[in-house]
This record gives sequence, C-alpha cells and structure tokens, in this order.
Amino acid sequence: MDRFRKEVADWLEVNCPDEMRQSKRSEADTCWGGRQWAFASEAQRFWLERMAARGWTVPTWPREYGGGGLSPEEAAILQEEMDRIGARAPLENFGISMLGPALLKFGNEAQKREHLPKIARGEIRWCQGYSEPGAGSDLASLRTRAVDNGDHFLVNGQKIWTSYADKADWIFCLVRTDPDAKKQQGISFLLFDMETPGVTARPIRLISGKSPFCETFLEDVRVPKENLVGELNRGWDVAKYLLTHEREMIASGGSNLFDVHLLDDAAAKAASKNGELHDKLLRARIAEAAVDTYAFEATRERYIAEANAGREIGARSAVLKYQGTELNKRRLALLMSLGGVDALAWDENLETDSAAGLWLRSRGNSIEGGTSEIMLEIISKSILQLPTA
Repeated sequence: MDRFRKEVADWLEVNCPDEMRQSKRSEADTCWGGRQWAFASEAQRFWLERMAARGWTVPTWPREYGGGGLSPEEAAILQEEMDRIGARAPLENFGISMLGPALLKFGNEAQKREHLPKIARGEIRWCQGYSEPGAGSDLASLRTRAVDNGDHFLVNGQKIWTSYADKADWIFCLVRTDPDAKKQQGISFLLFDMETPGVTARPIRLISGKSPFCETFLEDVRVPKENLVGELNRGWDVAKYLLTHEREMIASGGSNLFDVHLLDDAAAKAASKNGELHDKLLRARIAEAAVDTYAFEATRERYIAEANAGREIGARSAVLKYQGTELNKRRLALLMSLGGVDALAWDENLETDSAAGLWLRSRGNSIEGGTSEIMLEIISKSILQLPTA
C-alpha cells in the first residue's frame, strides 16, 4: 500500500489545482455537475475532468461503470491523501451518494451502463422524488400513481421537498403501481428525465432566504418500462436501501470539520486583544463540540469501512443520521453565539453561507431523510430492541 500511497500523492500533486486545495467559501464551490452546471472556475472544471478520467469521483465503483475499481483500503488512502493537501471533492451529488449505490445493487446491466458512467463524469444531476404532501415521515402512504399503459407507465401525482429539482436533469421516484396492496407493497422505483412533458418543478422559498427545496408536479408523465429499477411492486426494497445511503450523506454534516474550523475562526474574532475568549462556558462548549465532532467522524468511518467490507449499515444509519443532525445544529448554534449581534443580521437576500443562513438551514436536517423522531424510533426498535408502548 505504500507504493499506491506514493502514486496517489504524486498524481494529486501534479493534477490538483491550488484553487481546489482551498476551503470552500460558498455553495458555488461545490461541484454538482449536470447538464445545467456552470463551472465556478477553470480549476473546478479541470479538477473534475482529471478525477473523472481516473474514475476517482467514485473510486470504489467498478471500472466498467466509470469508477476507479479501488479496494476499500485504496479508497481510504486516496481520501487520506486528498485530506492531507486539503483537496475538495471533485463532484458531489445525489447520483453519487444515493442513486449510484442503489443501481449497483438493484439495477439491471443496461441501467448500470446507461446511468452510472454519466453520474461518475458529472454529466447528469439527479434529484429524489420521495416525500409527498401527506406522506413525509410515513413515506409508504405515498399516492403518486403509475398506471401500466403498454410499453410505458403513465405517472400522476405530486412530490414535495424535492431538493434541487429545478436544477436536476433526472429524478429517481417512488410511485404506487398497485393501489390495492398494503402500504409497503405495491410501490415501484422509476427513473425519468425532468424534461419529460408533464413534469413541473417549483422552488419553495425557505426562511433562510433560499430555495433548495421544490414541489414537483407530475401530470400524465410517460415513463418507459425499461426505467423500472428492481421488480414491479418491490420498489420499497430499493427505497429502504437508498435511504441508508441518504442518511449517511446527511450524517456527514455532523463530521464536517469545515464547521469546526469556522468555530475556530469565529472564536478568534470574538477574542480579546490578548487572544483569549473570556466566556469560559463558551470556550468549553466549543472544545466539547470539536471533541464530539472527531468522535462522531471516527464512528462514521468505522460504519463506512464495515459497509465497504460487505456488511450493510442497515438500521445503524439512523444512529448516524440522528447524531450527525444534532451535532451539526449544535455547532452552528455556537457559531451564532460567537457572532453575537452581528450574526443576527437579516435581509430578504440573506446568503445561506452566512452564519444566520447556515444556522437556519441546519433546522431542516431534523426533517430531511427521516425526522429525528423517526430515527429515534428506529434505534429503539431495531437496535436497542425496546418494547413498544
């Protein structure tokens, strides 16, 4: 592995632009990819192209699907070397973190070859069509219908809280294909282009001043039957598997060392002339948050290592999601405390990258991917095996 580590380090030194080794300053510094994506800089474009060419945007995926074909140990070394030089991820999107793993497990060969390489190269940006009005935490109550219409399904319904639907190219969507079946049965998992006639996405303006979430309307949308992932009426199996990856993705906010450094910077600004933060309680809370962040990251990495070795995370994803959510909210509340009155600045064009914007956005972590109450219920039943009331 020493030889591989040196190879990675040498390659990164040559191919990772200096600009891509700097901390992110705003959401624009995150490369989502897709047909509508406009690169923030030439360095961002170059970094994505070089990493995608090696398959290192998705290092553990098989090479035939655009991945790097690396072992879990090799992928860990790649990440360590990127962390060592402060390299940003070249590409981040729901195709990588959610749909890709689901397709690798449940997709047929044609679906894998069609969609996975495009995800790996950042050519297609995906959104998630799960929640509906009246079917959020109780997702299995969804009402969006897909009717068999010969060589295609005809889809009608509405989705809500569809993150970045207005910027996405394709959607992975849960639909009801058997209205007479029990809740978790009779649900199927479909893929379709957001430019398909009958698809409308409308941003929902949030308290943070931004609109990352949308409501999505589906009116007589024709979806080819080859876009059915897994078995008909067995989409819940795909959905559950994908949710474990979504929760791990959301949980990663809890181990965001970038936020720890934000706290350090804010504490330095709030310090007196001799460099000391006088509020002892606040100092203790910052230290505690930093320690908890590193402890949480160690747990998250252990779970991921087990998953890479073939052991599914399963219900433990609820542990990561709940704890990561609470830790992220706590750190950003501390950031607001350090900012004092200045952190309370508000106007209708508030940037989500401001302290107030980040803090307000963190409230949504308790809802997306399953509410904190649902996560605690999963933990109590599936992990602790506590009796129900």
